[in-house]
Amino acid sequence: MSADITPLRPRHACPECRRPSARATYPFCSPRCKAVDLNRWLSGSYVIPSPADEGPGSEEQN
Repeated sequence: MSADITPLRPRHACPECRRPSARATYPFCSPRCKAVDLNRWLSGSYVIPSPADEGPGSEEQN
């Protein structure tokens, strides 16, 4: 067998703190960063606005 082992996936920067990601918590570097991101999802910080959320003045007038 070869001593060179190819990783399953390349290391990327953690989306929270930019440190290298860990295999156990991919794509995050630690359980803490993973929990911070989960909290943002659960609290509604990550929201995609829908047309119903926009006010009546935001429509284009033709």
